[in-house]
Amino acid sequence: MQQRKMASLFHLPSSLAFPNINHSPFSSNSIKASHSHFRISIRNENLPPILSKISEFSSKTLNFLLSGSLALALSLTGVGVAEGKVGVNKPELLPKEFTPVIDVAGFLSDGQEKRLAQEITDIEKDTGFKLRVLAQNYPDTPGLAIKDFWQVDDRTIVFVADPTFGNILNFNVGVTVDLDIPRSFWSRLAGTYGNMFYWKEKGEDASIEAAVMAISSCLREPVGPNNCSEIK
Repeated sequence: MQQRKMASLFHLPSSLAFPNINHSPFSSNSIKASHSHFRISIRNENLPPILSKISEFSSKTLNFLLSGSLALALSLTGVGVAEGKVGVNKPELLPKEFTPVIDVAGFLSDGQEKRLAQEITDIEKDTGFKLRVLAQNYPDTPGLAIKDFWQVDDRTIVFVADPTFGNILNFNVGVTVDLDIPRSFWSRLAGTYGNMFYWKEKGEDASIEAAVMAISSCLREPVGPNNCSEIK
């Protein structure tokens, strides 16, 4: 069965069963069950043609990475999609103890993981929003297993760092987050720190750290017409 598309912009990667925001490997039934709780945070409306293409690409690739309904290949010059069920659910790749940062790809040093985990803890304490980071190289991913491990809900942002489709930054955003954070923020964030030129020059770890700090800054801004207008 073809995966039902989410109405929002960002959601957990396809392997996680969230709505579409940037760039997943679960069954369509699993995705449907969790879609009611999440909305993708980025839409193509009111975006320039090139950004519209990029955000559309990101949404499809994210769903593939986390849910696995698309088995495809996209580029900015064309789109090729093959339907296939390649769901991923590997709880054995999860850490034994809870952590908001899971790096199965080995992009981060132990020190970087600790710093990011502390920043994420502070974000949750100060704002009530839960940021979760998964660094992976599809198909080596815990996949759907992270949903229960992290107790993903409407206040959760699942950030999947995966260079499989070029842009390394992929996001799945809960409905409550989507109400406060402009959808354009996620596409601008991905364009700034997730593009291939950036992470190949500075490293995947630099992209991940920069994105987490930008999200932290955005979440701490007062909600209003101009919040998160800059990528910091």
